[in-house]
Amino acid sequence: MSDRYAAFHALHHADVPLLLPNAWDASAAALAGQGHPAIGTTSLGVAASAGKPDGAAATRAENLALAHRLRPLPVLLTVDVEGGFADEPSAVAEYVAELAALGVVGINLEDGRPDGTLEPVGRTVAKIAAVRAAVPGLFVNARTDAWWLGVPEPLAEAVGRVRAYRAAGADGVFVPAAPDDTLGLLVAEAGVPLNVLHRSGGPGLRELGRLGVARVSTGSLLFRAALGAALDVADALRSGRDAGPVTVPSYARVQEWSGWFGVSRAR
Repeated sequence: MSDRYAAFHALHHADVPLLLPNAWDASAAALAGQGHPAIGTTSLGVAASAGKPDGAAATRAENLALAHRLRPLPVLLTVDVEGGFADEPSAVAEYVAELAALGVVGINLEDGRPDGTLEPVGRTVAKIAAVRAAVPGLFVNARTDAWWLGVPEPLAEAVGRVRAYRAAGADGVFVPAAPDDTLGLLVAEAGVPLNVLHRSGGPGLRELGRLGVARVSTGSLLFRAALGAALDVADALRSGRDAGPVTVPSYARVQEWSGWFGVSRAR
């Protein structure tokens, strides 16, 4: 685990920010096949695929099963565990230890709660500390939803939380929806790699890198894009129109990706 942790950590200190694509099922093999060295999971994609709500601590088993399914892939895997699927820090640490035993190299732990409020900072700090103590060789990316949830004075709230999370042992911090003009300040205050969420029409990787950002996640974008493309194709076929310029991998290519899992099946 230590070598994999070091490799994952190093990806956050490259010349260009790490682009972390977020997968929701075994299609992660397709991303691995495209040469991405690390892949994350998306809580929305995992939850929606299981017919469950996102952010409601409803996919504990699904996340564990997905990590087990993806372990043969030649990539570094980090898992979105929402708030850790428990309030008790020791229970969160036990769950994360199960993921680490499957080869998971990192987690994303958030402070947003299902009721739309932020978890008390002390509880999130305790969770981070418990995970760090239980699984020291794991990259803990601590996410604060200060902007995501629209709390009052989000900058002051986010700065206070990223400082606390770093002090508790977080390896990186994630501040989705942070305005571009706050990123430099957040980088300086965090003192650890800053992760942001890709925003359509926003700065590209190199520009974000110049601002000090270390990691850019796609979040649920790939899942929503795949679902949207599927709906567009189905609607086009139903109406007798051409499906349009959607990239459709060949049968052989999909079989190649499936080969990562040792699956061989005739057409």
